[in-house]
Order: sequence, then C-alpha cells, then structure tokens
Amino acid sequence: MGRQKERILIVDDEEDICDLIFRLLEKEGFSPIVAHNGFTALEMIRLGMPDLMITDVRMPGMSGMELLKQARSLDTNLPVIMITAWGGIDGAVEAVKLGAFDYVEKPFNFQDFLSKIRKALEDRRPSLAKRTFCDENQNAAILRLQEMMGPSDAVTKIVGEIALVAPSNFSVIIQGETGTGKELVARAIHDASQRAQAQMVPVDCGAIPETLFESELFGYEKGAFTGANAAKPGKFELAAGGTLFLDEIRNMPLGSQIKLLRAIQEKSFFRVGGKKPVTVDVRILIATNEDLNIGVRNGSFCRDLFYRLSEFTITIPPLRGRKEDILHIANRILEATNIELGKQVKGFSPSASDTVVNHAWPGNVRELRSAVRRAVLQARDFIDPDHLGLEDTLTDGCENNSDSMESILETGLSFKELVRRSTTEIERRILEEALRKTGGNKAKAARLLQIDYTTIHAKIKQYRINTEDN
Repeated sequence: MGRQKERILIVDDEEDICDLIFRLLEKEGFSPIVAHNGFTALEMIRLGMPDLMITDVRMPGMSGMELLKQARSLDTNLPVIMITAWGGIDGAVEAVKLGAFDYVEKPFNFQDFLSKIRKALEDRRPSLAKRTFCDENQNAAILRLQEMMGPSDAVTKIVGEIALVAPSNFSVIIQGETGTGKELVARAIHDASQRAQAQMVPVDCGAIPETLFESELFGYEKGAFTGANAAKPGKFELAAGGTLFLDEIRNMPLGSQIKLLRAIQEKSFFRVGGKKPVTVDVRILIATNEDLNIGVRNGSFCRDLFYRLSEFTITIPPLRGRKEDILHIANRILEATNIELGKQVKGFSPSASDTVVNHAWPGNVRELRSAVRRAVLQARDFIDPDHLGLEDTLTDGCENNSDSMESILETGLSFKELVRRSTTEIERRILEEALRKTGGNKAKAARLLQIDYTTIHAKIKQYRINTEDN
C-alpha cells in the first residue's frame, strides 16, 4: 500500500495565490484543499481535514494571526506555515512565537517552500499513521464532494453536516431545487458512512407508475401476478446493509408511503404475493425539491412518515445563492468536455465569466452543464458570451420598459428573488462607478461610499470587479 497523501489546507483570499500553491502541491503528490477565508478554514479544521495549514498573514475578515490562534486551539499539533510579504516579516516572526511552524516570504522560492512543508509534516506523521479506514473513507468522500460542488461557505456548511450525520444511521432529508446536486450529497453521505462497502440503491419515485411501487420497493414472488415468472427482489433487498436513496419522494403515492413507513419501522416487509416476512437492515436517504411540510399540511404526504424520516435535514442552496461555486463548477465541466471532445479551450473570457456568474441558472447545475458543454463545442481558444447562448435578463433590470419586464418575469423567479437580483445589479454598478472615480483606489472608494475597507474588498471579490481597469 502506498503512502497516504497528506492533506494541506491553503488559506488565502487571493485566488491566484491559492491556485499557484494548489498546483505546486498537487504536482508534488500532496492532497491540497482550499479556503478563501479564516472562517471556512476553521470549519475544515474542525472536521479534521488538514494535516498542515498554509495561511496568508493579511486577510479580510479574519487575519492569519487570529486564524493561527484559533486553529491551534482546535488542533494543538497542526503545523502552520505563514505567508508574508517582505514588509510583514516581523509579524511572521511573532506568529512563530505563537506556535506557527515557520513562515515564507513572497515571492516564493518553491524549493525552500517545499522543504519547509516536508519538514513540518515529519512531526505530524506519527498521528497520520493512526488514521482508521473509516477516517480516510469519510475524508475522501468529503473532499470529492467539495471538489465537485465548490469552495463556498454554503458547501463547507453542507460538508460539515455530512461529516456529522454520515457515521450515524439517521434518516436524512436532502432538500433543494432540481439540479442542485442532491444525489451527490446522498452519495457523499453513503461513501462517508460505515455502510460504504455495501450498495447505495437509488429509486426515482417520479418514474415508477403507482401500480408498480410496491413491487419495485419490496419485490415479488413467482406467480404473484400475470407475468411474474420468477421471484424478484425489490430495492429494499438490493440495498441490504447499505443505503436506499428515495429521490423526489413527494411523487410517491400516499398508499405506498404508508407501506414504506411500516417497512422502516418494523425493518421487515412482505414481497408481493409472499407469505414470509423479509428482514433487512437499510439506511434511508430522501431527496425532495419541495418542503415536505407543505405536503403534510395539504394531506398529500403522510405525517407519520415525515416524522420518521426527518431525523436530520440538509438544505442545498440554488446556484444563484452560491456565486462563489459557479465558475469552479463551470471550469470543471469545461475540463471534462475538453477531454471528451479532444479540444484545448483555455477558459472563459472576462465577459463570459461575468455572464456565467450573474446568470440566474433556474436549472442550476444541469443548466450550467448544458451551457458550458455547448460553449466548449463552439469555442476555439476562449469561451465568449455568444458561445453560452444565455441572456441574463436581469442585467438591465433597472430599465423600465415592457420588453425587459416581460423577459424578467419569464425567468420563473419569485418576486423576492427578482428584487434581490435587481438590487445586486445596482450595487455592482455603484461600486464600479465609485472605483472609476477614484482610479481603482479601494480605500478612497470605501470612504466615498461611507463603508469600511473590509466590506468593499469583499464586495469587489464577490462581483469579480477588475480594479485595474478603473
């Protein structure tokens, strides 16, 4: 068995720096993970994810020094390497006194940097050797999910919830709009659990005719009905020892819901036409694109089944509420499509990036995937807005004309979301104008708008405003 890859957490609000260090460490055989702020980094440390942390000294929100103090309180053995500009050496030296392993100066000497990383990990290796299979299994599942869904705080919260609930046998309701990745979350829960060696069996409740639900779930005996020429196990039996994933459970008929409740409570059921109970040990995960409470209130969903299933709930926000994840996912789709088509599209142009980030994505990741694949097919070097085939109908939401209003209403978004997106666009334009007037000086722009520097820095990053052009 080969050496386990050490997990190195990179913390910096500058995405270019993170990307540079990420590629360097990956090339050297490490398993890098990224956080763009101290709060996300602390959540990852609480999950026991990193074996070493590299953090910038100066970051908005939580400084590297404060992160160091809190990280050491969570894991006293976690080696920390600080990154500092030349003028911040005194602070880095102070950080070493507070428990940091070492520091590096910008610009990096890569070989010296790697030498310090390897030396820091030497002291950590005895504890790495004590990792159990379950620990590795859980962390691998979590890292895969984070890589697929993105680096946002919302995804980090979901990752924390998965780490908490996966080792248990709790039933979990996973709720979110269509295309947000509910099955990915279910798969991560299964893969991070002690049931990972058994199957996760998915059931699309919207694709089964009402008359076939019972036989699909519980199976049938030979001769149970016309055409039943041999006995057949149902989904419950196929998932024995593992996980049964019921997708879009709101589509399950009420009668089948009652039978499902009985099977879950008694841990046994009868096949259709069977006379002996079948006993199985199965964990239940549920996905829904609607709040099941609504179904309970209007009588379309069994109240007792809801109470039995709702031991833990994970909510996945839509893409429009996770802007930090959009380009991450888009770039991952681009890379996969490049491989599929044998192309070398280099990325998104600045205007295409802005279009992708600010589109409403009512179809979430499914819609994003189709748009990016279509764009890669058409593009040569870089993807431009025309390749995406999108119209961000809210970009000009401030204009009061009937055509724009009609297109806005066709997005299918709620009144609250329409107002929020229009307000967001106004906010972005105000920031751009303030930066233009101050020649890109963020401190002056902050004073002009009467907000603090941390806020304007975060907003500029959120809206991906290029201050060099102002």
